[in-house]
Amino acid sequence: MGTSTCLYHFILLNWYIFLNYYIPQLGAIFQDGAQSKYLTLLNLLLQAVFFGVAFLDDVLKRIKKRKDIKFITAFRDLFFATLAFPIGTFVFLAFWTIYLYDRELIYPKTLDGIFPVWVNHAMHSFILLFLLIEIILRPHHYPSKTTGFILLAVGSIGYIWRILWLYSKTGHWVYPVLEKLSPVGLAAFFFLSYISTVSFFLLGERLNHWKWGNRMLRTVKME
Repeated sequence: MGTSTCLYHFILLNWYIFLNYYIPQLGAIFQDGAQSKYLTLLNLLLQAVFFGVAFLDDVLKRIKKRKDIKFITAFRDLFFATLAFPIGTFVFLAFWTIYLYDRELIYPKTLDGIFPVWVNHAMHSFILLFLLIEIILRPHHYPSKTTGFILLAVGSIGYIWRILWLYSKTGHWVYPVLEKLSPVGLAAFFFLSYISTVSFFLLGERLNHWKWGNRMLRTVKME
């Protein structure tokens, strides 16, 4: 299991490094630092960081004493619980929900001429599959709910501030769906988005416990 998990993390690390390099080359919409305004691309960066840390943790466990890398293991688990899994799941479900309702609100048909179909699925589909496989391959120690909710709130507020700041500078919303909402609708949309990420944090915790149960605590201590 250790070797296969290490190989899995290595493959995913390189996959996300490739996507973070390749996708911004596809269109002018990514110029002028535009990568930082799209949650989809920020999520790709988050996934690259997570699988990079996970791979580093795997490698160091083979060359150092386990007690010497507890910080890296703890950071890996915290990052997965509060960012990689909830944000990745949110991107998957939010994108496909809006896309199936009216794709013009989130991914206008004109983008089909810029992004190949496989790139769309790389950005919005495969992410959840890879995260679910991660849960199956290895247990993760989850922080307290208070810690998780606070970190998600900080991340959500930071991204919302970025969206509003860009709108104040350009007069254009990052996503077409935001143009259709009133100020009250925007507030409700942002609040529900945060509640969704909290729900996905709890879902990840539940899935982790469902797969590993009481074995999770013993495995984490052994690491």
